[in-house]
Amino acid sequence: MPDPGDSSRSTRTGTQEGSWLSLDIVDDYGKWSGVEPVLGLVLAAGDSLARHRRFAGDEPKSACILLSDASHVRRLNAQYRGLDKATNVLSFPAASTTSVPVDEPESLGDIVLAQDVVAQEATDQGVSVEHHLQHLVIHGLLHLMGFDHERGEDADLMEGLEVEILASLDIPDPYSVPSDAIGDDAPARRHSA
Repeated sequence: MPDPGDSSRSTRTGTQEGSWLSLDIVDDYGKWSGVEPVLGLVLAAGDSLARHRRFAGDEPKSACILLSDASHVRRLNAQYRGLDKATNVLSFPAASTTSVPVDEPESLGDIVLAQDVVAQEATDQGVSVEHHLQHLVIHGLLHLMGFDHERGEDADLMEGLEVEILASLDIPDPYSVPSDAIGDDAPARRHSA
């Protein structure tokens, strides 16, 4: 994962019993504590994805989720994507050539979330920051698993999975929000057939 450059961080590793997905969560920003309970929300989102029927029986995997801020995400976005702006979530899939010790789960990669961007988008969209955070965790994990939303068919598949996984958390369809309430950095809108 790109170095957050801050030594004042807390880390938690979590997985639900029987889950194939484990998450390492690093809060290097400190202001995520206003989202209660942030670590539990992230773990619940990961567990909900892991329990989805499409992923049943997957081999053990792990991901790291960095809870950060807009300035850090902006630097990463500029460095790795050539875009000099903050965004809500960045996903960094693990290199396919990474060797994994036999007793360690394969790494899917890393996700970085910008607290201030996530909070502002939630306000703009009229949704709770907790629900938006969980949506973006699921969105980022799906990216790490190879899903994308650049083309219509791919977007329909990815967004459909997001909606199903979010429903298992009792979170309404985020793509049913009126289009004028969505910010530029929100996940892609559901495509019409």
